[in-house]
Amino acid sequence: MTVNWPTAALDPVRRLHALAAGVRGAHVVERVVAAPFDEVWPLLADLEGELARIVPDTRRLRVTRTDGDRIEGVATSQRGLRARFDGVLRPGWCLLQSRFVLVGIAARPTAGGTLVAFTGGLRIPGRPALFPLGVRREGRRTLERLSARVEGV
Repeated sequence: MTVNWPTAALDPVRRLHALAAGVRGAHVVERVVAAPFDEVWPLLADLEGELARIVPDTRRLRVTRTDGDRIEGVATSQRGLRARFDGVLRPGWCLLQSRFVLVGIAARPTAGGTLVAFTGGLRIPGRPALFPLGVRREGRRTLERLSARVEGV
C-alpha cells in the first residue's frame, strides 16, 4: 500500500520564519537588498570576514571545523564574550547556535534583488527563548549594514 502524503517545500526565508515561530522572543527582520543573490549570499556566507563585520555585536567569528554543510566555531562579541557555536551553512541558509546565542540568516532571489531575513539574539539556557530586548533593533542594524556594504550607500 502506497501512502501519498502531501509535501511542502519552504524557501529559506519562510523556513527561517517557521524556525523563529518556535522560539519565544525571536523576531525575523526582512529587507530587500538591491543586488542579485549571487552577490549578496557570498558576503553572508563569509563567516570569518564579511559576516563578522555585518552583525553589529560581533567582533570576530572563527570557523574551527567543517563537515559538509555543518560548521563549528567560536564567536567573540564586541564586549569580549566568547561562545562556541555549531551551525549549518548552505546556499541561502545559515543557522548558528551556541549555549547563549542564536543567529539565523536566510536569503532568496526576489524582484529588485535579494530578500534577506535575519533573526538572532541571546538565548535563555535550557529554554527555547530569546531575551526580547534588542532582537528587532539588532536585526534591522544587521540588514542596514549589509545593504550599505552591497549597495555602496
